[in-house]
Amino acid sequence: MRAPLKIAGAAAVFVAGLALAAVIATGGLAQDITTTETATTVETTTEPTTVLETQTVERTTTRLVTLPTNTATTGESSSSSSTPTWVWVVLAVLAVGLIAAVIALLVGHRGGGGVPPEQRRRQLQAAVGSWVGQGWAVESDTGDSAVLVRGPERILVTVDAAGHVASRALQ
Repeated sequence: MRAPLKIAGAAAVFVAGLALAAVIATGGLAQDITTTETATTVETTTEPTTVLETQTVERTTTRLVTLPTNTATTGESSSSSSTPTWVWVVLAVLAVGLIAAVIALLVGHRGGGGVPPEQRRRQLQAAVGSWVGQGWAVESDTGDSAVLVRGPERILVTVDAAGHVASRALQ
């Protein structure tokens, strides 16, 4: 059961690192968006001209004038540089996962109680059973170890407090 906790902890640490890298890469702020607007004004002027013959000639000139607008927005549009709520929720979940992974790893390294004796006994019996199925005979058996023999060969099969089965040859 500790292996899934270690995998979950490693995944949480990996995702937390990715989120932290994203926050660092963006400077911890949302991106600033600058908007520039341009207004176009059409101006029409009419200049009357008179000629001696009492004819009236009119000339109309149309000019297109582009006026720059003030780039500083003052009320209609505003941008906020606060971090969105979902980012804080994700960071909180990652922080809780990271803390849980650290606690799981610390408990795992201190022993955390280990495997109960009856479970170690069942693991030893299963291991000895597989050796007996291969032609070995049980010479002696204790709660957490057994000596097996086949002809001149002898091996010691043990189960440690963490539940790991090990075997080694005896002389």
